[in-house]
Amino acid sequence: MKFTTISEEHIYFFSELIGDRCSINSNDLIKYSHDETEDLSILPSVVLKPESTEEVSKIMRYCHSNKICVTPSGARTGLSGGAIPLFGGVALSLEKMGKIISIDENNLQVTTEPGVITQVLQEAVKEKGLFYPPDPASKGSCFIGGNVSENSGGPKAVKYGVTSDYVLNLEVVLPRGEIIWTGANVLKNATGYNLTQLMVGSEGTLGIITKIVLRLIPHPTTDLLLLVPFFSAEKACEAVSSIFKEGITPSGLEFMERDALIWTQDFLKDNSIDIADNHQAHLLIEVDGFNSEVLMEECTKIMTVLETYETGEILFAESQAQKDTLWKLRRSVGEAVKANSVYKEEDTVVPRYQLPQLLSHVKRIGEEFGFKSICYGHAGDGNLHINILKGELTNDQWDNEISKAIRLLFEEVVKLGGTLSGEHGIGLVQKQYMDIAFDSMTLQLMKSIKHLFDEKGILNPGKIFD
Repeated sequence: MKFTTISEEHIYFFSELIGDRCSINSNDLIKYSHDETEDLSILPSVVLKPESTEEVSKIMRYCHSNKICVTPSGARTGLSGGAIPLFGGVALSLEKMGKIISIDENNLQVTTEPGVITQVLQEAVKEKGLFYPPDPASKGSCFIGGNVSENSGGPKAVKYGVTSDYVLNLEVVLPRGEIIWTGANVLKNATGYNLTQLMVGSEGTLGIITKIVLRLIPHPTTDLLLLVPFFSAEKACEAVSSIFKEGITPSGLEFMERDALIWTQDFLKDNSIDIADNHQAHLLIEVDGFNSEVLMEECTKIMTVLETYETGEILFAESQAQKDTLWKLRRSVGEAVKANSVYKEEDTVVPRYQLPQLLSHVKRIGEEFGFKSICYGHAGDGNLHINILKGELTNDQWDNEISKAIRLLFEEVVKLGGTLSGEHGIGLVQKQYMDIAFDSMTLQLMKSIKHLFDEKGILNPGKIFD
């Protein structure tokens, strides 16, 4: 793929347009060369930080005319390489577009710019008694625009759904610089093709999202939280489906292998949870709602289900501080693994009943290829994060053999009725496996959509497809 090399003339245009929000400073170039994906890093030629839709439009129009590639950049918390400027060019950061434009309490909606931190948005609507449920582990730092681009989920997805379930309408700047709205601020819309949902999860390859309209719901007033130790990791996965069969939909149902919890306790220097030698996995189970008596009844049902499995002593969180501690442990697993080892993280998802089989395949493939893995994730919706650790593998094995193991893993995932990514996206690191999930006709349709939006291929090139 051939793009125009950025010249002094181009830098002059960008500087005239946005002033000192155009940077070629080496520290800035390094900062915007990576996200949280492994140790991958590629320098852009320039970093641009527009403050308005109009500035984004002018930048895209200029880049399209000059065939300059553009990589959208949010908070750079992604795990699939989506924000890495693979071909250099422009890193287009949306951090200056960080305003919550309006909260509509009558229609339960919020309109926001993409550079708002997800947790900040959640707290702003909570002050009005409203709830935006999607809550990725990085919610304290990730941007809502990135969440839309990756269709993020998080623990609450099991009950409340993922980002796509809350996006009503989007303002988008197309690669040629045109500005469009994709839909309408309504709950039902059967008017033409659903461009809104096409943009959600498109990983910045079709357009630049500059405004977002989200639906909200009333915020639950109470919740209860259980931590359940299991003597078998496979049985912990098996228990997940049994809970749903009893008619209970938890607001969170998280799985953590033994080492995931131990490493996280060490990372946080928090040993408040006792992990016995025979505890092989834990489920973190939350129920929420508006009636504490109803929630207690649900917990009683859950406990009855768990009695049919071999578990250790169940911890019932008795205070908000204890709940916060448990959730911090779960949300910090990814950081803990990254701090301990070189690793690759796969974001597999299968029907929840197939979780035990998936875990079994992971361990079998690990034995075959000589790697250790640490697994955790959103068990309630079948989304298992598989951290493959380099450990004692040689560089040759790590560089050349692990991709074969990952391909075998994804083949098993698809056989189980699952797919490659539940919430992290395809980006740069998973695109070589797309043929496992889709046949050639489906892939060609997707590539044709990309070409229709971006015939010069300048927008986030090299992501999802070659």
